[in-house]
Amino acid sequence: MTTHVEALAPGAFATADPRHWPDVARVPRTPLKAAVARRLLRRIARRRGLRVELPNGRLLEPAPAAAPVLRLHRPGAFFHRVGMSGLIGFGESYQAGEWDSPDLVGLLTELATAPETLVPTGAQWLRRLYVKRPPAGQLSTPDNARTNIHRHYDLSNELFALFLDPTLSYSSALFPTDPAGAPVASWENLAQAQHRKIDRLLDLARVGAGSRVLEIGTGWGELAIRAAARGARVVSLTLSEEQLALARRRVAEAGFANRVEVRLCDYRAAEGEFDAVVSVEMIEAVGRPFWPAYFATIDRVLAPGGRAALQAITMPHERMLASSGTYTWILKYIFPGGQIPSTEAIRQATARHTSLRVAARDSFGPHYAQTLRLWRERFTERADEVAALGFDQVFQRMWELYLAYSEAGFAAGYLDVQQILLTRPEPSR
Repeated sequence: MTTHVEALAPGAFATADPRHWPDVARVPRTPLKAAVARRLLRRIARRRGLRVELPNGRLLEPAPAAAPVLRLHRPGAFFHRVGMSGLIGFGESYQAGEWDSPDLVGLLTELATAPETLVPTGAQWLRRLYVKRPPAGQLSTPDNARTNIHRHYDLSNELFALFLDPTLSYSSALFPTDPAGAPVASWENLAQAQHRKIDRLLDLARVGAGSRVLEIGTGWGELAIRAAARGARVVSLTLSEEQLALARRRVAEAGFANRVEVRLCDYRAAEGEFDAVVSVEMIEAVGRPFWPAYFATIDRVLAPGGRAALQAITMPHERMLASSGTYTWILKYIFPGGQIPSTEAIRQATARHTSLRVAARDSFGPHYAQTLRLWRERFTERADEVAALGFDQVFQRMWELYLAYSEAGFAAGYLDVQQILLTRPEPSR
């Protein structure tokens, strides 16, 4: 299914509140860089077969009618933004309504396929014109981590409830598959697919009656509830005050307040000894400089013979190295302080800083593309309710782009999601 984002009239967001959206309200003026951006888009359109439509009905380059469409409503502003700040400007231009696409995911999937080829090898130096390093204030130190988490997860429990299924699981589901192995995903089976994902992770960690479980990253409590239903005792850590309150309430309503303790606590301050440590899509918020501390914490609290089971978004190692330390649109607006690891980075961090080793892993990236599709469709369908919560059009377009951008990453294979088992090797005899 394609997504159609309504075209906005030129200048529709000229009154965007500069206190909240300073870089969306202001269009930079960089004529030379804008000219470079225009030439680069022409090249990309030719090489990738994109249909770049201009306001006067002309095309930037000849393209077949069925090609992915990038529709420019204010090309001047678009090129100035992209020339000034690259992909950050690309995202801000979308927030401002300066471009759209009748199939946003299809367009972004094409751009996410082999992204290293978008800029010619001889022109890679152009990155220096716009690539910045993340602000020091976003580095996920103990002091900054709560602020980073607050900016995303404390937006509003009601907002997340509008597009998540009743389990309030904000991570990839695991769907049934057809004979060809493709996920069979629908809104009706999403909650069941989330339980399938959780149960497989708990099985991987061998969580059962009497297990002492540490969960790093609470979400809204569904995994802790599922673990408690098996007879486990769970300590769950979160830095989100909104999630803390709702998770505690959901745990109590499920009848497991005596088995689950939800703490407002940084993972680095975890205490106790546990038979199992589980963590679902938390490592991406940790930040590369702190991966050693994250895995060392797991190693420190894991009892002899214990097992750690993680669900992690991953990317190819070379792309991770190339993007590490780069300030992106996602870091600026969605997940400050984050970094998606590679499988190799996880292997290196555990080997160098812990006694743990990767014992097994299973990837299911296409299932995340479908999970995100369902979230995106639900979010756009309920736009009026999002607005009623106080989120303006700039925010809504930001989240539409975030969900579509993420879906495209998994659809293109640029991103993957894996469940990873960490154990301590048996001592050699």
